[in-house]
Amino acid sequence: MGALVAREAGFIAGLDVALRVFTLVDPEVEVTRIVTHGSRVEPGHDLAVVAGPARSLLAAERLALNLLGQLSGVATSTRALVDRVAGTKATIIDTRKTVPGMRSLQKAAVLAGGGGNHRMGLYDAVLIKDNHIAAAGSAAAAVTSARAYVGPDTKVEVEIDSVDDLDAVIDAGADIVMLDNMDPETMRAAVELAAGRCVLEASGGITLETVRAVAETGVDWISVGWITHSAPALDVALDFEA
Repeated sequence: MGALVAREAGFIAGLDVALRVFTLVDPEVEVTRIVTHGSRVEPGHDLAVVAGPARSLLAAERLALNLLGQLSGVATSTRALVDRVAGTKATIIDTRKTVPGMRSLQKAAVLAGGGGNHRMGLYDAVLIKDNHIAAAGSAAAAVTSARAYVGPDTKVEVEIDSVDDLDAVIDAGADIVMLDNMDPETMRAAVELAAGRCVLEASGGITLETVRAVAETGVDWISVGWITHSAPALDVALDFEA
């Protein structure tokens, strides 16, 4: 028998997936959850107990811990950003920069950390970026084309790097405008100019040190890619009991 244990403080995500690894390796392994998805834990906190043959537990150990540590790291990194923007209107959201094969799990981990999900894939919303704009000729032209193609029920988002394009893309039908790599002063000007006509998303190089200043500009969303593709894993372990 062994216990899954947190070695550092953080927020737990992916515990059910980790425990499923043990029962897939050996259906006779018994699992008991101690904490729930999204729980905050301190160092030394028991997360779950697994009971079964040592061979089965050891065979499942590394994959289970890799999943649990990585997903809990996503939740913990997300929560750190969420805490930094507390008291503002901004929501921390993820991106599609996820580990291959892990998107659904990582996005669930972002929710466990108190963040929100951006689109899941290319199928559920349109995101117009710089290469699309170059191909279309202008940001407004790209939005007009996309809106005509997908109709009124699909969200259309466009990335801009200048406030000069804001009125034009809103008039063309953009639901969401991404303010790409803008400084807080420029973002604040965009918020004033948009005046609630669309959702404004800040993106580009946002860190724990800069996120508060971004949130205080009045943007609606702050998207952060590193919470999924580069979040440090939470230190978790499997400790056998004599």
